[in-house]
Parts: sequence; C-alpha cells; structure tokens
Amino acid sequence: MVVTVRSLGLNGITGYEVSVECFLSGGLPAFDVVGLPDAAVREARERVRAAVKNCGAKFPVSRITVNLAPAGQRKAGTVYDLPILVGILAAGGDLPVPPQDAAFLGELSLTGTLRGVAGVLPMALAAKAAGVRELFVPAENAAEATLADGLTVYGVPDVQALVAHLRGERRLLPEPAWTPEPETAGLPDLRDVMGQENVKRALEIAAAGGHNLLMIGSPGAGKSMLAKRLPSILPDMTREEALSVSGIWSVAGLTDPHRPLLTRRPFRSPHHTASVSALAGGGPAMRPGEISLAHNGVLFLDELPEFRRDALEALRQPLEDGEVTVSRAGGTLRLPARFQLVCAMNPCRCGWRGHPSGRCTCSDREVEKYVEKISGPLLDRIDLHVNVPSVEYEAMRRKETPESSAVVKRRVDGARAIQAARFAGTDVTCNAQMPPAMVGEFCTLDGAGEALLRAAFDRMGLTARSHDRILRVARTIADLDGSEVIAPEHLAEAIQFRNTDILKG
Repeated sequence: MVVTVRSLGLNGITGYEVSVECFLSGGLPAFDVVGLPDAAVREARERVRAAVKNCGAKFPVSRITVNLAPAGQRKAGTVYDLPILVGILAAGGDLPVPPQDAAFLGELSLTGTLRGVAGVLPMALAAKAAGVRELFVPAENAAEATLADGLTVYGVPDVQALVAHLRGERRLLPEPAWTPEPETAGLPDLRDVMGQENVKRALEIAAAGGHNLLMIGSPGAGKSMLAKRLPSILPDMTREEALSVSGIWSVAGLTDPHRPLLTRRPFRSPHHTASVSALAGGGPAMRPGEISLAHNGVLFLDELPEFRRDALEALRQPLEDGEVTVSRAGGTLRLPARFQLVCAMNPCRCGWRGHPSGRCTCSDREVEKYVEKISGPLLDRIDLHVNVPSVEYEAMRRKETPESSAVVKRRVDGARAIQAARFAGTDVTCNAQMPPAMVGEFCTLDGAGEALLRAAFDRMGLTARSHDRILRVARTIADLDGSEVIAPEHLAEAIQFRNTDILKG
C-alpha cells in the first residue's frame, strides 16, 4: 500500500510542495529514503524509528521505501521527519490516511517530541498557495505559521498528541492567529547626539527618500552612534514588507518564536572581516547573506576601507537591481536585497586627518592609497557623502535638548506619504528607487536649476548615474519641504551632499 502525505520544502527562501510517498512491501526489513535527500534527510530513518517505538506505536517489520517528490529536487534539512512518520504509520494501518488538504512538517526527537525548524513562514505561504487547509507544525513554529492567513494551523507538541488527533480520540486545538504587540524596547534616539546638525540633516534626507549614505570623520566623532539611530526615524514597514523580511529571517533561523513577525526595519552591521558569501549569500547551504537580511532595512558597514575589495564590489549589482543572484555549483539562488547602504570611514589610516589636534602622521600618498580601497563605481552608487567633524566642547556641554527622533520621523513620514501617492500603482516605494524614466518625469528643473546642475556636472565631473542620483536626492529634499517643484535651493543642498573632495582629506 502506498500512502502519500503532503509536506513542504525550501528552495532558497521560497517554499514548495513536497509529496512524501510511503510504500510497505514484503522482503527483508529495510528503510530507504529516495528523492535526492541530503544527510539530514537520510538520518530521519533513525529518528522516525525511535520516535515511533517511544510513543507506543508498532514500527512495521517490512521493507519501507519513502520517496520525496519531486524526486529531481534536492531535499535538505529535518523538516520531513514528521510526514515520514505519519506516512509509515498510515501505510501500516496504525493511523487513518490523513486528509488530502492537510500537510505536515517538523523535526522529531528520539522521544517523539517535535522540535522547531527554520523557514516555516515561506513554507506556510507555499502551503496556502497549494490549497492546503490544515497545517501541522511543531508547537514552537505554530505562531509563525499563522502569519500565512487562511490556514488552520495545529501546533504539535509530540507524536502521541498527533496520533490521538488523527484517530479522533483527542483533538488538538487550532493555533490562534498571532498578532504583534506594541514594541516595549525603544530604539536609540537622535536626542542623544550633541551637535552634528549637518549629519542629522543627511540622515533625515536618507530616511525620507531611502538613499545610501557615506559618513567620513575622525574617531569619536559619532559616525557609528548616528548610524545606529537611523532606524528610529525610518517609516514603519507595511504588512507585505514585514512578511517579506520575516520570511528571509525565518530561513536564516533568526526569528523569535514568540515574535515571529519583524515589525521594525532590520539593521545589520557585519564585521569588516565578512566574506563575499557572508554579505551576498550562498555558501554550502545556499543561505541568504547580510544584504538580504537587511532587505527593507539598513546595512551598516563600519570601517568601510577595511572590508575586502571583492566583498565590497559584490554590493554593486544589488544596489542597482534590488536583488542578488548567487550562482554556485549547487544551483542558482535569487534573493531580494532592497536595502539602504550606510557606510562610515576614517579620512585616513590613522584616522586623524583634518582633526584640530593635528596628530595625523599620514602623507598625502598614504591618504590616497587608503581611500583608493573604495572603488569609483561603488562610491558612485552612494547618494550622500557627508563630513562628520569633531564635536566641539560647547556642543557637548549644551543644556538644551536636541531634536528627538519622533519629531524627525513625523517629517520623514510626511515625505514618504507624498512619495506613496506619487508612485501609487507601481512597485516603486521611495525616491531612491525611481528608474530613469520616472526621474525625467518627476524631477524637472526650472532655468536656474538647469544652470546650477550643468555647472556642477562640469565642475565635479559627474557621471550619468550621479546626475540622476542628485536629482533623486533633490526630489526628496523638496518633498521634505512640501514643495511640488524642485527649487534651486533644494538642488544646491543635494549637490552639497555629493562632494567627493572630502575623501581627499
């Protein structure tokens, strides 16, 4: 007798349906799993055998063949333990055949309890798309699975409870839909930063338009402190954005079982020793990298010139396309990567170039060599370049409280509301994502603006890409000002934040 149990698998960050076919036949006892299983899937034989015996059921003494279809797709992980167990017990007559609109997934312990698995959210969304009505998952993953609206989710604590439910002896209670609670922990606030008004203005523009930002300054000037406060002024995520980010974090095993949906935009800050695979994704398990974990959020690269050159160059294509394609011998993986890049660096190797103390010992050639670690194409993709000067003593001892993040966020939300209305019906959500056609439509200039931009283009040696990025930033500044047109002062401020001469000390 062949029993088919529906289950789910993962291909990158996307779920897909898997049919677990269990066949019991005569012959010497054996237990084979086919369908391109990896080592973790093959080891399910021992976990299933022990779980069946320890839950009081009888393990069939026969030749057992389990096929994971589609057989041409590689299967990985421990997610198939539970459907294999259900299929074997149903094929042996110990359980009724499960309904065709039910799916099972989860890892078994040797005692029969279920352990949580990674990637439940994308698999639950795939189950919903495949017409599954009832989804049985480990109790630890039940809240996450309910985020896929339209499914009846059962959190299974152990095999005994599942067997009793399927036999109709003691029904499991459906998991209630999880709803996010208000965040209790506050984010770092801009009111903690004394001085640096010009940098705060750059942060506000970056948050309002989704622009990339580079901060250059000596040690202790507050670059990292300012970057960590950017999430406090970013607009709230929509439900679709939150589900997209949460699915990526779920595959990476980073979600909290008690708070499975990310309600705040992610802020990722990898160390400068990170490899290309750590940033872009891939590796033996073909997992998402830091740029995908920062999707719809912020990727902060501190000490930018200390990163490996090949790792930095891997950012160029995702910054333009909003996704990264990872091609390895094991396959090709496409991952979303629509993030804000925020970078911080010192003006020279010793860090004190331009500091009032005059302690810098670097020669001009050493400064050039240090800055040359950042390629022109990568620098051209960063919209705002801002100098972070050393904070003066008077600013540190100032008695009045600086502007809070809540006040700045209200202005950012107002600018984003204008952009939402402007880009309604498209997949563009902010000014930084405007394609060239939209730049030409929404970033028109008057005569004075045209003359100003022409002069800047010739004097600064701008590229076509930097020309469009200046216009996008100017459009954001005009939105913050509530202006329908880009005035010369808006354009002048955008050009001021495009000054690459600060990289020369």
